[in-house]
Amino acid sequence: MLSKSQQKLINSLQNKKYRKKNGLFVVEGVKGVSEFLNSKYIHHELFSTEDLFSLPFVDITETDLNKISFLQSPNKVLGLFRIPEPKNIVDLGLIVALDNVRDPGNLGTIIRLCDWFGVKQLICNEGTVDCYNPKVVQATMGSLTRVNINYLNLSNYLEMTKQPIFGAFMEGENVYSAELPRSGILVMGNEANGISSEIEKLVSKKLSIPSYGSVETAESLNVATATAILLSEFRRTTER
Repeated sequence: MLSKSQQKLINSLQNKKYRKKNGLFVVEGVKGVSEFLNSKYIHHELFSTEDLFSLPFVDITETDLNKISFLQSPNKVLGLFRIPEPKNIVDLGLIVALDNVRDPGNLGTIIRLCDWFGVKQLICNEGTVDCYNPKVVQATMGSLTRVNINYLNLSNYLEMTKQPIFGAFMEGENVYSAELPRSGILVMGNEANGISSEIEKLVSKKLSIPSYGSVETAESLNVATATAILLSEFRRTTER
């Protein structure tokens, strides 16, 4: 049975302040919870309408689930997991770095893309949305368990790295004809403003995705869509 204190705790975890204070985040749905249970993440408590995982759980009703879920259509189970200590950054291979990506859906999708294209390290500056935001966690579809994410001062990191730094810009070199290495850092910018001027100064090579439609009517690509295209090109050209 769901207690008022449990409901209050779970509801508070929608806010980054309370996720940090309690060291907990929310995972919802059978598939998502299953992914995290089968990872190195430590589960704190499970709330479910059914016995799904042969683990201790708080038996709740559909009404209770609706009270604590952040989804419009809750799916049987909600889990609380502990936020782990960040792992050390491995400055090797292909890395994605985010400069003030604010939309949870975009970050979640980018984490999934990193997982799909074998990018193990994602670096975010402090202005990027929290990867344990419930909307981000949901959008990752479990990929959060397989991508190492660090939040730091991005300009300091880029100043110290020995890797080539690539950035997505409207006026960059056509990515379809550019020479791309196996190892490097791909920087993606804010949804509205792109890569900041501070970070732009540190970029070794600017890349662009050419438009084949009407420039007058088509706006720039969504940051997650652009990330997908660029990562695909990095992998395609190095697999030849």
